[in-house]
Amino acid sequence: MLSMKKHIPNLITLGNLFCGTIATIFAVQSEFKSAALFVVLGIVLDFFDGFAARLLKVSGELGKQLDSLADMVTSGVVPGIIMYHLLNSSEIIEMKSSTNNEAIWELISVDTGFIKFLGLLLTLGACYRLAKFNIDTRQSDSFIGLPTPAMSLFIISLPLIQEYTTFEFIQHLISNYYFLIVITLLLTYLMNAELPLFSLKFKNYNFKNNVMKYFFLITSLVLLLTLKYTAVPVIILFYVVLSLISNYRKKTTV
Repeated sequence: MLSMKKHIPNLITLGNLFCGTIATIFAVQSEFKSAALFVVLGIVLDFFDGFAARLLKVSGELGKQLDSLADMVTSGVVPGIIMYHLLNSSEIIEMKSSTNNEAIWELISVDTGFIKFLGLLLTLGACYRLAKFNIDTRQSDSFIGLPTPAMSLFIISLPLIQEYTTFEFIQHLISNYYFLIVITLLLTYLMNAELPLFSLKFKNYNFKNNVMKYFFLITSLVLLLTLKYTAVPVIILFYVVLSLISNYRKKTTV
């Protein structure tokens, strides 16, 4: 019975890898909605493999390594491919003057050449972060740097926002060459920055001990219900800002 129990979390982790592999195929084919669906399924399984390991008390080094390898595909390879596609079809906003001296903003297509491969920096940054995570003993109850699933959710939301938003400004922003490069560089940096971020793991469900976590979850739910796909990058940025505020408060009270 014990030998069977110890394999359950690893099977869940392999489910994450399975979803990530399917998502990779869809991402290569520019089927972003299907890719996003399987990434989300993979991230859900990534949460439950750790939960199952703690519940069954079968945590081990194999599961830790397997978890990072699965995450590398679901939350590393897939967002890199999606950003590659976004950069490959991106545009530059150019300002022109009309005859009546008014500024006209025009979107023009641009041949990104080798620059489109910058999107794969997200994959490299995720790989480096996951390798560091496996040997960093400081990240048992919190994170140092943006977790790869958070980065992945941010990226997979962009083409969906672009397709479904009714705001032209947001559509143009996600189509913008410079915006996409800044997002790529920023997220790659945040994944590997020495930036303490709170974890959503609950040691207990006491409200007083988890005020920030409950506040974040409730706010995130409200944002998702009101903004839908657009809420995803907003929630990720909110998570980082809330962590920075928490870090500042801890420093000032010491």
